[in-house]
Amino acid sequence: MSALPAEVPYRLTRRGVDVAQALDLSGAGRATAEAVLFLRECESQGLRVAWRAAGSPSYDLGVLRHLPPPLEMPGCESELAAWRAGYSYGSLHHRRGPGFVTVLDRRQRGTAVRLTLDHPGLLAAFLRLHEPAPLDAVDPEAVDLLVAERLVLAAGGWAVALPPRIRRWPVPCTAI
Repeated sequence: MSALPAEVPYRLTRRGVDVAQALDLSGAGRATAEAVLFLRECESQGLRVAWRAAGSPSYDLGVLRHLPPPLEMPGCESELAAWRAGYSYGSLHHRRGPGFVTVLDRRQRGTAVRLTLDHPGLLAAFLRLHEPAPLDAVDPEAVDLLVAERLVLAAGGWAVALPPRIRRWPVPCTAI
């Protein structure tokens, strides 16, 4: 198993990962980008995650429904219920090729969108945002396009790519 980001305190259990403190989903800055990165990497590795959310989101939580939902999210019970109902492993993921990235997005029930990022500026921004970055460190036009396609979360001056790179496929792999 690849190492998980160290910015979030966690412990591995027999059943997955337990996060020690509530993760900030407010969108107020770097902490939210780091939380999304951590959850994305857990999803990438097919790990079950027991975590709690903190903060009132300043963005549409629907962009995170491909990630494991929290155990609790104070003040956002209806959003949490929608998240739990809409979550499905692998509903958003990407695959890399030479000079391109293909993204499959099935977060919206009944739809499947396949996008290929092969424009050098978009591809560079997407790959740069695999790790959280300040917005001023990435081409703003590329970020705007990636945000519009719901492939990047940009909030509080920070941005991070949303689609995980799935490393653990269920059997059969065509189920995704």
